[in-house]
Amino acid sequence: MPAKLALDAADMALSLCRATYSSCAFRAYHFLNRRVNSMEIADVVKRAYAMPLTNPSFPPGPYRFFDREYIIITYRTTREALEAVVPAPLEIDEPLVKYEFIRMPDSTGFGDYTETGQVIPVRYKGQHGGYVHSMYLDDDAPIAGGRELWGFPKKLASPKIVHEGEVVVGTLHYGSVLCATGTMGYKHREADHHQVLASLAAPNFLIKIIPHVDGSPRICELVRYYLNDITLKEAWTAPAALDLRPHVMADVAKLPVLDIVSAVHFKADLTLGLGEVVHDYLADRGRSAAVANKLEKAGA
Repeated sequence: MPAKLALDAADMALSLCRATYSSCAFRAYHFLNRRVNSMEIADVVKRAYAMPLTNPSFPPGPYRFFDREYIIITYRTTREALEAVVPAPLEIDEPLVKYEFIRMPDSTGFGDYTETGQVIPVRYKGQHGGYVHSMYLDDDAPIAGGRELWGFPKKLASPKIVHEGEVVVGTLHYGSVLCATGTMGYKHREADHHQVLASLAAPNFLIKIIPHVDGSPRICELVRYYLNDITLKEAWTAPAALDLRPHVMADVAKLPVLDIVSAVHFKADLTLGLGEVVHDYLADRGRSAAVANKLEKAGA
């Protein structure tokens, strides 16, 4: 009898060890599995607004700008220079370029920064607007947001707007090199507000390019966007001068200045609207390849 009791006790102890081991193993498996799959695929897609996934460089919009200060110097250039940079299906109007210096002291999501660049007057299916050719600015969030969302051609540089006595001065440095200098008289004559508002309300166009992981183009689109909810606070004209200098990475001088047409200096509150795709270059390529393939089969 004592021997049987001892045997029963041993069996019970073994069963208890097995049960305890299984329970511990089960809990450990599910703990590890939970840790491995802590972010579900659906959560990745839901959070995939911008990069990095868990700490984006910029928040979702809307993007509202307060006291946005512009200096826009419109100049004449060569048609040949424009034909080398304006993509179809956009069409060139006159051989003009708008060189812009923009001071943004207060913008939701993007903060306080300064920007400069070139906008080319164009037409798209009879609609007049501006093609944003180049942009240089000094803040990470609007660079990342501009490139990822709309396709703005933004690069990191050091633009400035300063008021020096009776002159407003805009400059662009790329590293230590001075690439652009714009000067304008300070508030000589009030500008036509209707004309300025019409210019701000016109559509703008961009080429959005996102490469595939193998380096081939995955997205190549013509994007149109608008500025919305515009409140023009003041607008002035005055004589202006513009000097553009060659730089390998800031090639503003490739659209040379022949003569100054006009200049305007103004402040406004506005919202930067999100974009819409109006032309897909890769879809065009696919259609062209399909047509070529069909013709080749017909010839065979």
